[in-house]
Amino acid sequence: MAKSTTVLLADDHALFRQGIRLLLADCLKGATLVEADGFDSALEALQKNGSATLIVMDLRMPGMAGANSLRALREAYPEAKLVVLSASEARADILEALGAGVHGYIPKTALPAEIGAAIKYVLDGGVYVPPLLSRAADDPLPPAGEAKPAPANGPALDLQRFTPRQRDVLRLLAAGKSNKEIARQLDLAEGTVKIHLAAVFRALNARNRTEAVVLAGKFGS
Repeated sequence: MAKSTTVLLADDHALFRQGIRLLLADCLKGATLVEADGFDSALEALQKNGSATLIVMDLRMPGMAGANSLRALREAYPEAKLVVLSASEARADILEALGAGVHGYIPKTALPAEIGAAIKYVLDGGVYVPPLLSRAADDPLPPAGEAKPAPANGPALDLQRFTPRQRDVLRLLAAGKSNKEIARQLDLAEGTVKIHLAAVFRALNARNRTEAVVLAGKFGS
């Protein structure tokens, strides 16, 4: 393992993060390990370090928007290997993550040796698919289709569910700023802005920028 290898570990559970950090330090000798406790802090770490060789990320932590966040990460940091390490063993979650372009999906129930082997497999150029996926092959999948906006008379979306950075991006989007202008004003990389926008669009069930601004206005942005 080259000395210049940088691994970003993002998970909001400190105890679990500590255990995985020890495992990664043991199986990836000489790697620089960077930790983050949520999606925003992960993006800040990526910007500070100029990406990473490997990103190991929880599927559900503050700021995450599922496959949209994963897809945007792959677009913004195409050279990084992206691995999901999640408590979810649902076939739909695994397939959705793989469909977003991740290089591996590892259940948190995997043994340490299995996690280490999966990480090395990904770094060697493979795509790791957990064995449990084949065992669950007969499980029904939800039908494919676009997400539908919440009914007009349904419960209002609490914009406090967004992270502070996502709210900043949404505020500037509503002001008519381009991605480049938002990036400059918030001192972010343009790719990072795209990732935040992907999360916002997913939460609002918006298909584009205009729809996001309109929906956010209805919800009291």
